[in-house]
Amino acid sequence: MMEIMVSTDKHPPLIRLGARLRAERLARNEPQARFAARLGVSVPTLRRMEQGDPTAQIGHWLAALELLGRPADFEALLAPRYSLFDAAAQPKSRQRARSRP
Repeated sequence: MMEIMVSTDKHPPLIRLGARLRAERLARNEPQARFAARLGVSVPTLRRMEQGDPTAQIGHWLAALELLGRPADFEALLAPRYSLFDAAAQPKSRQRARSRP
């Protein structure tokens, strides 16, 4: 069985993500306790998310984005890259020529 190690070091992108989550919560004038309850997590868990702790479960982040009305932001993570080669390789649909009256 392969063991996966999660680094508990601080990661700047996670810190920025946590800061944006906190800013969204504060913009809605919502205290941590109420937001955590609506999210279905404890206040310490929400605090870890807002601090950019890498051990916060991704499911909590998905729930937070849904609660904030931004589920499309989750879909943007690892979105497929657009490739001109792939686009050119796809067969183009052919349309029948219309006859003129």
